[in-house]
Amino acid sequence: MRAIRRTLVALRPSATAAPPGERFADAVDGRLATYGAGRVLLRKAFPHQWSFFLGEIALYSLIVLLITGVWLTLFFKPDMREVIYDGGYVPLRGVPMSDAYDSTLYISFDVRGGLLMRQTHHWAALVFVAAIGLHLLRIFFTGAFRRPREVNWVIGVTLFVLALAEGFAGYSLPDDLLSGTGLRIAQGIMLSIPVVGTYVSMFAFGAEFPGEDIIPRLYSLHILLLPAALVALVVLHLILVFYLKHTHWRGPGKSNRNAVGRPFFPHFVATSGGLFFTVFGVLTVLGGLAQINPVWLYGPYRPDLASTGSQPDWYVGFLEGALRLVPPWETNVAGHTIMWNVLLPALVLPGLLFMVLYLYPFAEQRLTGEWRQEQHVCDRPRERPVRTGLGVAGVTFYGVLLFAGGNDIVAQTFRVSVNTLTVVLRIALVVGPVLAFLITRRLCHALLDSERERLDKGDETGEVRQTVEGGYVSGHRPVDTFRPGAPRPPLTPGDGGTGTPSREHRAPARRGR
Repeated sequence: MRAIRRTLVALRPSATAAPPGERFADAVDGRLATYGAGRVLLRKAFPHQWSFFLGEIALYSLIVLLITGVWLTLFFKPDMREVIYDGGYVPLRGVPMSDAYDSTLYISFDVRGGLLMRQTHHWAALVFVAAIGLHLLRIFFTGAFRRPREVNWVIGVTLFVLALAEGFAGYSLPDDLLSGTGLRIAQGIMLSIPVVGTYVSMFAFGAEFPGEDIIPRLYSLHILLLPAALVALVVLHLILVFYLKHTHWRGPGKSNRNAVGRPFFPHFVATSGGLFFTVFGVLTVLGGLAQINPVWLYGPYRPDLASTGSQPDWYVGFLEGALRLVPPWETNVAGHTIMWNVLLPALVLPGLLFMVLYLYPFAEQRLTGEWRQEQHVCDRPRERPVRTGLGVAGVTFYGVLLFAGGNDIVAQTFRVSVNTLTVVLRIALVVGPVLAFLITRRLCHALLDSERERLDKGDETGEVRQTVEGGYVSGHRPVDTFRPGAPRPPLTPGDGGTGTPSREHRAPARRGR
């Protein structure tokens, strides 16, 4: 027996016989239990419909922003101390300017690859904000903000607000004539705050405009505080997405009780990895070929100058348009001048817009009674006429304001009166969203009626039969509702035309997590 036992021990594989990688993995699993978590992650279902990738485009644009931003911090000097330029851009040699503007020119003309990095960073910022906006629109129109994802919607809106602030801070850092004009507008907005406006302006700029502290303070916000908040919220957003699982469109085997998609590995890894390199490549090509923000053409900022035809980046263009459309209203109250023409468009209007965005998921669910159960199946926009109409009205309102932000350029290009154009845009700002809402809601109802009729009658087969009365009728066959391009059973209209899910889509079951 001893001989047999010795033989078995000799044949048993020893721990040292395992490859080093396997031993390391076993050691990590013994302390962190990674095998079970990894198995769950590798088999987790992820969506593969194109609209779900808008959020990933925002994530990958943020990664490009972080990479290029870290590189730019190695050369940028956030100082408003005056220096005399003696760099590679000949037309500005000998011109006094701030250290911030001097370092921006140095990055653009004297650092190898500096202009490519600057422009890639700027393009990534524009795409980042745009992708967040489109992602929010996708969630809004499909109803993916409903229980249990209200918190994720609030996080997404907060990310959009922080992205706007981050973009404005970075846009102002070069201290050129264009960004300085934007800071002058920002100072006017601060001064419009009743009672405390002067104190807010002095606190931000450190002295009378332009002061010497605004660029260093914006730099700290731009590279430290705001990025940290963005990254933290993105991580929290991804954790909630992983925990709550994604929504999906109606189809075979899809319901409120499950999560249907492709596994994380290898399908999602390959698809998402390809998307990352595509986003990275497109932004790099744009940075190398498409000129953006040529600060050397504007010159350094001087308080006594303003750049002609200056336009902000698109994401703050709606604020510029609002400032241009509001009439010059002012009121004196207890010795204080209230500048309604600045206060209303620059502070009250954005505050109301974002308050509506924050509260909308809770208000809609209360009105439709959907707050009692979880919703994991996406709506088609036509199935929610009121919600879709409100969304299109909001986009129209934003579009008019964005267009108004360049009314001087439009008037000069098409040789029309800027005053006449301003009056037309004021009317469009009030009438346009109302018409957009009514037309969109009517189109949604028309599409639903067309689908119901097709579901009742079926698809035409192309066959024509003669009736006993001598007439002719076309043949029809039942519609396969799960065939691509076929109509789906529409939701029954609810309160105000918003639509309440039919019984088969109202199961209050909780999906496994």
